[in-house]
Amino acid sequence: MAAQCVTKVELTISCTNLLDKDVGSKSDPLCVLLQNTSGQQWYEVDRTERVKNSLNPKFSKKFLIDYYFELVQKLKFGIYDIDNKTYDLSDDDFLGELECTLGQVVSSRTLTKPLVLKNGKPAGRGSITITAEEVKDNRVVVLELEARKLDNKDFFGKSDPYLEFHKQTGDGNWVMVHRTEVIKNNLNPVWRPFKISLNSLCYSDMDKSIKVECYDYDGDGSHDLIGSFQTTMSKLKEASRSSPVEFECINEKKRQKKKNYKNSGIVSVKHCEIIVECTFLDYIMGGCQLNFTVGIDFTGSNGDPRSPDSLHYLSPDGVNEYLTAIWSVGMVVQDYDTDKMFPAFGFGAQIPPSFQVSHEFPINFNPSNPFCNGIQGIVDAYRACLPQVKLYGPTNFSPIINHVARFAAAATQQQTASQYFILLIITDGVITDLDQTRTAIVNASKLPMSIIIVGVGGADFDAMEFLDGDDGVLRSSSGEPAVRDIVQFVPFRKFQNSPKEALAQCVLAEVPQQVVNYFSTYKLQPPKNPAAK
Repeated sequence: MAAQCVTKVELTISCTNLLDKDVGSKSDPLCVLLQNTSGQQWYEVDRTERVKNSLNPKFSKKFLIDYYFELVQKLKFGIYDIDNKTYDLSDDDFLGELECTLGQVVSSRTLTKPLVLKNGKPAGRGSITITAEEVKDNRVVVLELEARKLDNKDFFGKSDPYLEFHKQTGDGNWVMVHRTEVIKNNLNPVWRPFKISLNSLCYSDMDKSIKVECYDYDGDGSHDLIGSFQTTMSKLKEASRSSPVEFECINEKKRQKKKNYKNSGIVSVKHCEIIVECTFLDYIMGGCQLNFTVGIDFTGSNGDPRSPDSLHYLSPDGVNEYLTAIWSVGMVVQDYDTDKMFPAFGFGAQIPPSFQVSHEFPINFNPSNPFCNGIQGIVDAYRACLPQVKLYGPTNFSPIINHVARFAAAATQQQTASQYFILLIITDGVITDLDQTRTAIVNASKLPMSIIIVGVGGADFDAMEFLDGDDGVLRSSSGEPAVRDIVQFVPFRKFQNSPKEALAQCVLAEVPQQVVNYFSTYKLQPPKNPAAK
């Protein structure tokens, strides 16, 4: 039985006494959250912002994770000193980590533990504090703010203002919940619109105090307070573009010193809107279908299927890496598809009767009905197809990607979040039509679709890692960027000795977020909308 998603938990992270890795200034830390599938496979869930010049950072970005009572959910919090622009953390200084379970965090509510290095030794006197809150509300506030006539705090040039939002806890303390970007050299800044959950901003209480502080940013970490004000969500909600809500920014120290002090500038809220954001489960429970398609590599580099060293060789118990990958991923995805009829295609083989090379042939050899009944149907069709085709080449991915994209494009006509497509491509490696595939993926990134690539065998999978946009934005051959990252690549060999569910959990880990990102970007609601209660 599938684990039931009980609730969402929001984790707030802060650290004290971090190691100082920067010469002449302090570390610039960031926290990354990793979650463990089963075994040793860690995948990144999310990361906070980088806090400049601080050994005692309070991170404003929260981690939001599903809490499953019946699973041991292993978490790893890694702290890194970021001194470059790359997304990859392997070239950044490691400041320590904490491994724990979500159960430990929620049962403590606030968990403070020492940070340790990779060898298990203490990371100096560094410690991490994780606070958990159950999230029972998926309302989100969209805010747009600007300011005018802010005090100038800089000797040369003008102030570099940013805003910090704080909410008040039950015991009267203020907790920072959002920090805007810095607007350089400007006393009349206009900040980018931003979204923050209503729970994060004010515990979903319209009348709870919200404190807004305006600072002048300084590169050395000694930011100067320009001024502050307090408000409530009820008051912010009155804002509109034709009639903004305005607040005087007051600096108490300055007010006490200067007799004719008025204010240190005006902060203007020109837009404030509460919207309901759907979760992955909102889409699933609201009737969204996940359509699963399989693409199988039948190129010559796999080796003769009759030979035991071929990747298509069926062992005496009837399995190989291709079938294991189909089973592992298919068993998870099939629960989200009501008719359980899955199209399955091969590429790179000469097929009967004329033995022309094909790059998208139905493995049941029925072009008008390429559907297989359930995951077992795909397995049966694969076993029956194998002796009938001649493995050939080249290894072209784009025809199958474009095939699924045509169906995904047709689904967008429905104007609701009713269908999402997942294409699983299993391949032994080196891709021939890299430019066409890049273009196909960039086009598919605008559609309700995700691509999972599982690499079998021992080949060099560098080109596949390149298609998985984790290290930067994938671009088509003409330079057009993908609008979102839709490819997840994993080599099968990483999972050879792991439990069977580990591969699926890893490759499917990013799919829920990809589904949510797509439907929320295009403002599509589920067919039956459970969020709009």
